[in-house]
Amino acid sequence: MDKNLYFHFKDLHLSTDFRFAGFSTDYLENNQANWQDAHQQMTALENGAIANPDEGRMVGHYWLRNPSLAPSDEIGRSIEKMIDQVKSWASSVHEGEISSPSGKFTDLLVIGIGGSALGPQFVTKALSRPTGDRLNAHFFDNTDPDGMDYVLAQIGEHLATTLVLVISKSGGTPETRNGMKEAQAAFAGKQLDFAKQAIAVTGEGSALHKLSQSENWLGFFPMWDWVGGRTSETASVGLLPAALQGFDIQAILDGAAQMDAQTRLSNLQENPAGLLALSWLFLTDGKGSKDMVILPYKDRLELFAKYLQQLIMESLGKELNLQGEAVYQGISVYGNKGSTDQHAYVQQLREGVPNFFATFIEVLKNRKGTSIEVDEEGMTSGDYLQGFMLGTRDALFEKGRKSITLTIEEVSAHSVGQLIALYERTVGYYASLVGINAYHQPGVEAGKKAASSILNVRKKVVEWLKINPTQSISAEKLAREIDEQSHEEWIFKILENLAVNSEGSIIREKSDSPLDDRFRRNN
Repeated sequence: MDKNLYFHFKDLHLSTDFRFAGFSTDYLENNQANWQDAHQQMTALENGAIANPDEGRMVGHYWLRNPSLAPSDEIGRSIEKMIDQVKSWASSVHEGEISSPSGKFTDLLVIGIGGSALGPQFVTKALSRPTGDRLNAHFFDNTDPDGMDYVLAQIGEHLATTLVLVISKSGGTPETRNGMKEAQAAFAGKQLDFAKQAIAVTGEGSALHKLSQSENWLGFFPMWDWVGGRTSETASVGLLPAALQGFDIQAILDGAAQMDAQTRLSNLQENPAGLLALSWLFLTDGKGSKDMVILPYKDRLELFAKYLQQLIMESLGKELNLQGEAVYQGISVYGNKGSTDQHAYVQQLREGVPNFFATFIEVLKNRKGTSIEVDEEGMTSGDYLQGFMLGTRDALFEKGRKSITLTIEEVSAHSVGQLIALYERTVGYYASLVGINAYHQPGVEAGKKAASSILNVRKKVVEWLKINPTQSISAEKLAREIDEQSHEEWIFKILENLAVNSEGSIIREKSDSPLDDRFRRNN
C-alpha cells in the first residue's frame, strides 16, 4: 500500500487514510487544477461572494467560528454578541437567575426540524454525561402526534421546569409551528404559562419573532439568512441547546475554527477536506454512482451518519448544475455504528451489491479510566472494538469494497467541532468540483408546496362532509364534487385518515375494493 496516502495532521490529532480507497498519489496530482479551482471558489465564498444566486444570499457559517473573517464589521459584531448572549443566558439558567415560575429549569425541549434538530441531537448524543447534564434535553423533530406524546410523557412532571426552544429561521415552518402548538397545549393543560418558559430562535422580524415579542416570551436569539439550517450547529441553533446542557461551546467553536484554518490551506496535502472531496470524486465517479456508508466505531457518534445524511444529501442532491443543465447529482448516505453494523448490513456490504464506499471513523480513546480484561488473553472491550473495525475494513477490501478511514483521539467538544467543520468544508469543495450549488434546496421547497396543496384539498374534503352530513360518498365521486378530479388519490388517503382519527364522526363503509369504499359523516 502507498504510505503517501496516509495523512496525519498532528495539530488536529486527526488522521485520514486513503490507502483502501483505490486511487494512487498520481490521481491527486492529476487533479491539482480542479482542486485549485475549488479552493478559489471557497475563498471567494468566505470573502462574502453571493453563493446562492437564486436567493441572493451569502453563505457564512465559517464566520461563526472566526467573526474577524466576516465581510463586514456589523456581521462580525453580531456573531460575537450572539456567542456572548448564549454563554450569559446558559450561565444565568444554571445559576437559577433565569428560572421558571416553578423554580430552576431542569429540562430542555428543543422544537425544530432538519438542521434545527439533527445538529443538536448529534451533539447531545456525543457529549452527554453519564451523570446527567445541566438540563436534560428532549426533542420535537417531527409533526407526529404520537411522537410528541412520547416526549411529553418522558418529561412528565418536569414540564413545569422545562425550558422550550422553538427554532425556525422563517418562523413559518409547519412542523415546528405544530410542535410549538402541541407544547403550548401541553403547558395549558397543566395550567402553566408557556411564554414564561419559551425562547424563540429565529430570524429577526419573522412571524415567530413577532409572536414571541407580542406574547412576551422569555427570550429571543437571532438566526441569519446567511446560515443554512444544515450548517447551523455553530450558530445559536446548536450553541444555545449545547450551552444549556452544560457542554463546552467554546471548545466546539475552537475545534471548528482550528479545522477551518487547516482546511483553508491551498496545499492539498495539508488539507483534509480537500483530500476527502477528491476521494469522493473518485469513489463516486463524480456523479454519485456509489453510496457513502458511515461507520463510526463509537456509540457517542451513533447519530453522526444521520447528521451527515442531511448535510450531504440536501447539499449535493441537485438536478441542475450551475449552468442550468440537468446533471442529477448527489451522494446517498446511510450508516449506524460499529460493531453493531457487523450484525446488521455488513454481510451485504461484503458480499452483496458493490454500490457503496465506506467511511470508517476510529476513536482511539476507549473510555475515561482503565478497562477490565474480558478474556484470558488480557483483551479489553475496546481492543475488541478496534479489532472488529480493522477486520471489517480488511474483509471489505478483500472483496474490492473501497473505504476511507478517519481517526481521532477521542470524542470531545473540541473534536466534535472539528468533525462538523471538516464535513461542512468537504461538502463545499465537492460541490465546486462537480459544478453544483451546495447551498440551496429547491427540492425541499417543492415538497413543502406539495404538502400545502394537499392540506388545501383536505380542507375542501372536510367542508364537503360537514355540509353533506348524511351522504356517503366514494373518493372518486367526491373528487368530482369538489372539482379535484386530478387528486382522487389524495382524497382517498385523506378520507381513510379521517375515518381512523375522527373519534367515530366519520364512518367508512366497506365495499369489494377498498378504493371504492364510501365515507360519510356520523351525526
